[in-house]
Amino acid sequence: MRVEQSFIPVRGVGEQTERSLWQQGITHWDDFHPDAVGKTTAERIEAYIDDARRHLTDRNTGFFGRAFPSGDQWRLYESFQDGAAFFDIETTGLDQRHDAVTTVSVRQGGETTTFVRDRDLTAQRLRETFADADLLVSFNGKRFDVPFLQQSFDLDGVLERPHLDLMYPCRQLDLTGGLKQIEKDVGIERDRPDLSGKDAVRLWYEAERGDDAALETLISYNREDVDHLETVADRVVTRLHERTVPDDCEF
Repeated sequence: MRVEQSFIPVRGVGEQTERSLWQQGITHWDDFHPDAVGKTTAERIEAYIDDARRHLTDRNTGFFGRAFPSGDQWRLYESFQDGAAFFDIETTGLDQRHDAVTTVSVRQGGETTTFVRDRDLTAQRLRETFADADLLVSFNGKRFDVPFLQQSFDLDGVLERPHLDLMYPCRQLDLTGGLKQIEKDVGIERDRPDLSGKDAVRLWYEAERGDDAALETLISYNREDVDHLETVADRVVTRLHERTVPDDCEF
């Protein structure tokens, strides 16, 4: 579902009204006509569409991040997927004040880049990487990855953009547990299903002692997390679309 197919950001338009619009064949901003709803609601919808068109043309994703309810942020994905930055980090532990970020992988435009501590993982490289992202996509990134990156690299402003944390739309579909469990539930297989976050910590310390193979395994593990994020997002957003749109509506 694209943002142009949504009316729920409009004040006074809830799920029932939006579904009624869709069932009347109004499945895009272009299809809207004021007779479909009451006068006041119609005026609000028309004002929103005029405003939203300008922001969509400017790719001002912040507008849509603020406009859409938290439970509907997944609707931004299809419209801004091509400018999304899928990201994941590995660390030496869970305490952002004392532990360090060891690797950061970012997938943009079908390409994945991994930055490694003491090699090329710097605030400047991260700022450059995230600078043009329209949308951030992570799993539990709002509670873990972003605070860690902010604490370690002082990225204020860089990560302040719409953020689709897949943990929450997954919960809407009763997909619970960590990323690896959810990958299994949506039909994704891992090359190294035996590795975990604890292994990532161990691999880093082995790499610090000169084990190049351990570092390569850590990088591969981190990259696989990010590459799978895109597939999880595709499948979860598709399921949410199918659950949200009535069967008698054609998009």
